[in-house]
Amino acid sequence: MLHHEKKAFLKFFTIYFISVALLILAVGFFYFEQMKGHYLKAEEFSMIEYARHIKMGESLDDFSDAFKHINEKDKNRHIDIRNFTITQKEFIKFIPKNRNSPGYIQISKSKSGYDTLLWELKKRIISIQIILLLIFAYLSHLLAKNALKPLQESIKTLDKFAKDLIHDLNTPVTSIKLNMKLLEKHDALQGNTAIERIKKSVHNISELHENLTLLLQEETFQMQNLNICEILDEVVQVHKQLYPNIHFRLECLNFAAKANPNAVKQILQNIISNACKYNRQDGYVKIYVQNSALYIEDGGKGIKEPDKIFERSYSSENSSGLGLDIAKRLADAINMKIEVSSNIDGSTFILTMN
Repeated sequence: MLHHEKKAFLKFFTIYFISVALLILAVGFFYFEQMKGHYLKAEEFSMIEYARHIKMGESLDDFSDAFKHINEKDKNRHIDIRNFTITQKEFIKFIPKNRNSPGYIQISKSKSGYDTLLWELKKRIISIQIILLLIFAYLSHLLAKNALKPLQESIKTLDKFAKDLIHDLNTPVTSIKLNMKLLEKHDALQGNTAIERIKKSVHNISELHENLTLLLQEETFQMQNLNICEILDEVVQVHKQLYPNIHFRLECLNFAAKANPNAVKQILQNIISNACKYNRQDGYVKIYVQNSALYIEDGGKGIKEPDKIFERSYSSENSSGLGLDIAKRLADAINMKIEVSSNIDGSTFILTMN
């Protein structure tokens, strides 16, 4: 599953599962509260029944030791028949005696039986909720996978078209590069401005071709231990020839990471190429390692909206969105994080491995 497919899958799964989970938890809570009220009414009714047996002079053998009562003769005490007090250890209810008998009966009952019922109810509800959550987690997984199928089919169709297109472009791109090398050997064309512009345009076309080719291999990336500084040196040497007016300063001896070498190379090429294209005349590109991160700093005019430069549609006089969009997608595929800071004195890209 590709990175963007994983994100879509996780979003659908999370939204659906959390919605159902909240519903299950809410139903469980309200059911518990309803049963708790039912148990309390049952406890109060049992105390009323106990008092009825006392007033009628009937046997109390059918009642447990949890019940206790006290006969009081206070005539002035007002008793509300709805009274029902709950303490930490027992229930208490006052019930008036018969009309001809002054006073009242104070009934008390231990809460131990009620607490046991509540605990059993909690365990039963929680067990059912866990089972339901597991069932709906599985259903959410199935639904998310099925929801992705149309997207995956569309992506496969586009990938096939893109692969065919890139394969067909390979021959003319290679031919242009070879003929460009032949033209460079002619003494009469050395230092020719038009030839230099064509050379850079050929390099841009070739770079775009490499970007697209590598992007289609995203799902088959093989990760391995690398010294990124070695790849950096190769990329910098190429750009030194293309941009002789840019001053490069490479301070990188060892930056170890586990990644795909082709993806890393393309990410570095895109960022360094962007730093060169939009640099000042006789500007600089400084690359160094600091605090387990790789810094690529340039002396350009800065980027007005650095938070948008990885968007494909973004383009400005100091940045082109396509190359950096591809760099960001490749970085996501190999768990690399790219941050950008920019001001009027230039921009800095910070690369770290997650």
